[in-house]
Amino acid sequence: MATRVLVVDDDPVQRRLIDAMLRRFGYEPELMERGEEAVRLLESPEGARIACAILDLVMPDLDGLGVLGRLRERGVDLPVIVLTAQGSIDTVVSAMRAGAVDFIVKPVGPERLQVSVRNALAQAALVGEVRRMQRAAEGVVAFTDFSTASPRMQAALKLAEKATASEIPVLIEGESGVGKELLARAIRAAGARANKPFIAVNCGAIPANLVESILFGHEKGAFTGASERQSGKFAEADGGTLFLDEISELPPDAQVKLLRALQEGEVDPIGARKPVKVDFRLISATNRDLLELVKAGHFREDLFYRLHIFPITMPPLRERLEDVPDLVRRFVTRFAAEEGKRVRSVSAEAIQMLTSYRWPGNVRQLENAVFRAVVLADADEIGVAEFPQIAAQVPGFEAFVAPQASPLGTATREPSAPLVIDAPETAPVAAGDSLPLLTADGHVRPMEELEAAAIRFAIAHYRGRMTEVSRRLGIGRSTLYRKLKDLGLAAGPDGEAAEMQETGVAGK
Repeated sequence: MATRVLVVDDDPVQRRLIDAMLRRFGYEPELMERGEEAVRLLESPEGARIACAILDLVMPDLDGLGVLGRLRERGVDLPVIVLTAQGSIDTVVSAMRAGAVDFIVKPVGPERLQVSVRNALAQAALVGEVRRMQRAAEGVVAFTDFSTASPRMQAALKLAEKATASEIPVLIEGESGVGKELLARAIRAAGARANKPFIAVNCGAIPANLVESILFGHEKGAFTGASERQSGKFAEADGGTLFLDEISELPPDAQVKLLRALQEGEVDPIGARKPVKVDFRLISATNRDLLELVKAGHFREDLFYRLHIFPITMPPLRERLEDVPDLVRRFVTRFAAEEGKRVRSVSAEAIQMLTSYRWPGNVRQLENAVFRAVVLADADEIGVAEFPQIAAQVPGFEAFVAPQASPLGTATREPSAPLVIDAPETAPVAAGDSLPLLTADGHVRPMEELEAAAIRFAIAHYRGRMTEVSRRLGIGRSTLYRKLKDLGLAAGPDGEAAEMQETGVAGK
């Protein structure tokens, strides 16, 4: 799913031009002609799907500056690029003071628009990630950290927000890697125990013979090796929040003690003469179906009903793929800063591939994949080639995993990408991917012929993916299409038509 960009302009010609250019760059435009419409959209739940807005300053009714003012009043945090027919200093200053991140003077040029949108998205990702990193350093997670356009995820967050007003036990259900602990920390941070301890315990990582000691504590000499008294995790969480992850892995004896702690508000340390009172808020999490475990006799039914009072189910990433582009931008921003790399964006083809993958490891797997891509990146834009392990599993992108020498016949893209470029039947590249500099009669080949051969080879090698071709050849897309036209290789009547055909907007 492509990144959605809102375009607000009362001029239908301008809207169509910007729409075509944005689609060419791999974005999904949302077109509107009035400022009031834009404000209503951005204030609604659907507004979370918009990553950037391009806003005309001069419109009937509510103009661009009025829209910026309304968004600022309502706390809508969105990068906005303003369009103006007048590039005066006063106009620019007014727009920037109102909250715009950039401005573009009409008529809009493709390269200027692409750079402006890319920078706006990168800046928004950087600001958001810096805020999140600052909060994380302080041990605080907010619900606003869960930037999502998924209705299912939004429903889960709303349910979690309601849980903050109560001390009710919460059970977070979801697959590994969906962010259950982050949600638990957000519930704690928004509740009455925000400034109290947050103790997280992974029940699946504790040896079975040490579970009771670690959770409930023990007295000195209670068993062999108990050289000193341990208070236990429940006592450490006294007054605060206890988060028990993978609670389904608790052994039966510990389940009994947990049930007593929930019912009576006290725990029995091993070897203690009397129980210890504890005051805690319990948030538990599981990646398994507890009800099925109850039916199988592996989990206590009475404990299940004590835990399952307020269940929250977090959807896996494959069921909210619309969140992938924003998550990728956030991770790229963070890892680029940590690794000292000048990576600023991710190509539209890479985003398309990432949103087509099923992500069995969920957000954690996506985060690790982006980390690896940032380390591999040699340019300021990450492409499909930086995700070889993902590309190998997504149809249509396998060629980026292990490039093979292919004959330079017809280079045809997958059905979803209709650009077709026909090269001559006689390939000008010799075996072994070498390019002969001499003709059959021993003379140096003309520069134009060498250039044509290189371009033909690149198109076949990257299966007609023109963004990757231009990046690897080190020339701009517009230059590439001009050369294709000059060499008679363009599929359309001219270079622009071929470019429009590649992005699926020809004829619009």
